[in-house]
Amino acid sequence: MKLKSYISKFLAALSLIIISISGANAGVTNIIPFGPGGESDVTARMQQPYYKDIYKEDIVVQYKPGGGGSVGWSSLNSERSDGSVIMGVNLPHIIMQPIAKGEKAGYKTEDVNVFAFFHYTPDAILVEASSPYKTLEELMNFAKQNPGQLTFSGSGTYSANHLLTISLNKKAKVKTTYVPFKGTGAAVQALLGKVVVAEAGYSTVAAKQGSKVRMLAVASKERLPAFPDVPTFKELGYNIVSGAYRGYALPKLASKATVKEWSDRIMKINSDPAFIKQMEDNAFVVVNIGHKKIKKFMKDQQKANEAIAKELGLIK
Repeated sequence: MKLKSYISKFLAALSLIIISISGANAGVTNIIPFGPGGESDVTARMQQPYYKDIYKEDIVVQYKPGGGGSVGWSSLNSERSDGSVIMGVNLPHIIMQPIAKGEKAGYKTEDVNVFAFFHYTPDAILVEASSPYKTLEELMNFAKQNPGQLTFSGSGTYSANHLLTISLNKKAKVKTTYVPFKGTGAAVQALLGKVVVAEAGYSTVAAKQGSKVRMLAVASKERLPAFPDVPTFKELGYNIVSGAYRGYALPKLASKATVKEWSDRIMKINSDPAFIKQMEDNAFVVVNIGHKKIKKFMKDQQKANEAIAKELGLIK
């Protein structure tokens, strides 16, 4: 009996060791709260080989789309907090959704434990290549003559894409219809399939789709080097400078050491010249906002987005 008991205990201990080892070798899970094919997915996959080369570990991308990211962010704090799970985050989404939706957003901005932002993409208005609209002015004229019939695809609600259409409606004094999708990939397919008239997307869509689309205006401060012939909204008389920051968050229970470690890892990848070139070649703007800068950055963004929400009539 003693031998049997000893063997049982030994096998139980061995199984725990095996589970521990397999868990250690299982890599990291990167949950993208959108569907595949969008900027969050594309840049996460760009990071994969650099992460593997530096840390000798796989980082596995999974998807949890819905609600313009809110399905994922509302579940973030139920994930493991040991650093084995990170989740993509987007601004202005994680600020504007709780402002505009309140409790219906399913989460609060302060519940999203952001540790880094690593890139930014300017908003843009795009049409399919065969579209009759060659300029933003022509598109706005159509909107004025046909209230509600100008349809825009975009990624999520109260996202950068959605806010661009709200802002454009107000500044151009038009009424358009925004159709949200579960990520940029689906929004692009709606544009290419002519399900919508145009897309409220990002400059990166033009970089990726090439001759399949035409970018009519970009919401950057100055014209983009990759698209010198595309005017800014400001050039066209609309004071719109907007876009999306993308980064990562951990569950709130993650330790300070885990937060620092992950911030350092993302910033290390961001410093690789090959990665920077790859990002810039695809019209992404690399930014380095690590854990030491996050608190002030988020505070500034909260203030700026509350001002935008008031201007757009989303809050009083």
